[in-house]
Amino acid sequence: MASIKVALLGFGTVGEGIYRILNERKEEIKQQTGYLIDIDSILVRDTAKKRLATPGIKITDDIQEILSNPDIDFIFEAIVGEEPAYTYLSDAIEKGFNVITANKKMFAKHGPALYKHAEFRGVQLGYEATTAGGVPIIRTVTNLLPTDRVRRIQGILNGTSNFILTKMREEGIPFKAALHEAQALGYAEADPTDDVSGKDAFRKLMILSALAFGKQPNWQDIQVAGIDRVTIEDVAGAFKGKLRYRHIAEISIDENGTLNGSVGPVLIGSAHPLYGVDGVDNAIIVETDYLGILTLVGPGAGMYPTASAMVGDFFQMIGKRERVLVNS
Repeated sequence: MASIKVALLGFGTVGEGIYRILNERKEEIKQQTGYLIDIDSILVRDTAKKRLATPGIKITDDIQEILSNPDIDFIFEAIVGEEPAYTYLSDAIEKGFNVITANKKMFAKHGPALYKHAEFRGVQLGYEATTAGGVPIIRTVTNLLPTDRVRRIQGILNGTSNFILTKMREEGIPFKAALHEAQALGYAEADPTDDVSGKDAFRKLMILSALAFGKQPNWQDIQVAGIDRVTIEDVAGAFKGKLRYRHIAEISIDENGTLNGSVGPVLIGSAHPLYGVDGVDNAIIVETDYLGILTLVGPGAGMYPTASAMVGDFFQMIGKRERVLVNS
């Protein structure tokens, strides 16, 4: 049976999730795709660090060992931060690798350039996992675009912020206590600044803007606020008025092609589709010319939602490659 060799860049929470899914579902994947998936190499920063056992797989801290291997077909990138991820993926695309990324910080800034580079080199680029974890928003909007036009996207794009606001409302605890609980449960990083300041949701919004509208607004023109200034008194007052705080990212395009957007806490009532979205879930509303209003809800982060989104891209990319081979 034919095999497809893959490499993982990064072996933290998401990288381990990819490894587990590809191994635990090896037989199902073989039946669905007709291929045996072989994880050839894993790139890590410290080869001496104790981690999950991966028998038969090369563990390396040298990206060139992966990029110089002509047998590898796909690269999964699960590195935190803009660099060296952007350089690694640029080099991988240049060498003809198909790539899949979950790196929202890098992709918000460099995604359009990477996409053009991939098209030029005739390789595939998957980025479903950069936005809203297990919610298939990238795939959904991509499928809509050939026959419809997106007018507005609005959503809860950060599960950590949503969890904190939910805890503050349901348990009557202040922001810091809710944040500490989120950290204890693994929903928030030791440094939660990007989540609670709104930067994480903003980056995801820019990724969606580039996809839905073919461009991003000037970043400086978007007002971005986090939930770190929402007090327990604010939440309690809203609750008495049968309102709820949601951290909402929104972008729209007018008839002149001008983009308008914002990120920040918003008070909404029970008639709003995001009113009932609690905990770490993400939710996205897409408004289009023909379909109307579509709402997607699901887990926004974590090992398996993010890793499964990347594996989902992988399946789609295998299918596209097979169609190209058949028609060539």
